[in-house]
Amino acid sequence: MFLQIHTLSSYPASLLNRDDAGLAKRIPFGNATRLRVSSQCLKRHWREALTQQLADVPDGLRTRSFFTRAVLPKAIEAGLPEETAKSLIKVLADAVIKGGVDESGDLNQPVLLGLREAEYFTKMLIEAGRDGNPAEALKNRLKSPDEKKNLAAMSKSAAGLTAALFGRMVTSDLLARVDAPVHVAHAFTVHAANTEMDYFTVVDDLNRGEETGTAHLNQSELGAGVYYGYVVVDVPLLVSNLTACQTKEWRSQDPAQPKRVLEALVWAILRQSPGAKLGSTAPYAWADFALLETGAAQPRSLANAFLKAIRPVEDLRVQAACQLLAYLQRIDQMYGAAETRFLSTSLELPKEFDGLTSQPLDKTLAAALSALWS
Repeated sequence: MFLQIHTLSSYPASLLNRDDAGLAKRIPFGNATRLRVSSQCLKRHWREALTQQLADVPDGLRTRSFFTRAVLPKAIEAGLPEETAKSLIKVLADAVIKGGVDESGDLNQPVLLGLREAEYFTKMLIEAGRDGNPAEALKNRLKSPDEKKNLAAMSKSAAGLTAALFGRMVTSDLLARVDAPVHVAHAFTVHAANTEMDYFTVVDDLNRGEETGTAHLNQSELGAGVYYGYVVVDVPLLVSNLTACQTKEWRSQDPAQPKRVLEALVWAILRQSPGAKLGSTAPYAWADFALLETGAAQPRSLANAFLKAIRPVEDLRVQAACQLLAYLQRIDQMYGAAETRFLSTSLELPKEFDGLTSQPLDKTLAAALSALWS
């Protein structure tokens, strides 16, 4: 069962996502080059919003210093002598990660581990510290069959909210991969990229009358546009990551937390702006169009609705919405409509699309979530 989320969001002069040269990211698509916002950028901003909205849901940390900065200070604060704690950290990190650990206990690459794991490891250090030979006690515990099972299960589980939503990617054998139930496409403008170099200067407030010129000058690229965004949520996998159940058992789990997480995710997708240069462009916008689809068929993007870049002749948001819905109708004529659809929009759409009735977002979300679990 999938939840598909299609959005149209309009941004005025802004620089939402930069490349390595500081210019707006682009992508050729169809008959034009478009402005683009990468999925990594989008997920980063959504994650920040979600950890605030769902502050009571444990999250994870993506870091090389998990053991030295998340576990070690907790153990010392709990009363374990600092020298003892430091001597145990390397032993613990080596046992959990099995390679890729330097002498201090830091990892050779960032990994995603949860705050619950940090608490568990802290307790492990404290208990080992009560023994006459803490290092030997910790090594023996880590070698025990029960603890090996615990560590094996931990390495394969989702490490907090971030991993439960966006997975845990590994580039070596440090930890097991956790598949991401939330699949995010790069957002792109429905029209050709059209940018301008913004030239700016900084005046020195302490210049004397005879001193002319500027203290600093530079330029940055700005663009405006309507972006199509597309997100797919594999709901059984999300429930599995949140509850540790088998994916085939997802319907038997209490739906309260997964529904709450999905609701917060959709709100973040529609309202969290991925903007850089906040102070000089205020790049804040909410989506004007949100189409939610639920169903068991393989998802499909509606990006091809914009293979032919739109030439603005009226409200570009309305043009984009009409082009998207017209393409959807043609897809339905070819394959049949396998999804249940729910629409929220601030736009006045032509009557030819009356088959989809717009509702306030809270009602649209409630109806979509109900359909997923019905």
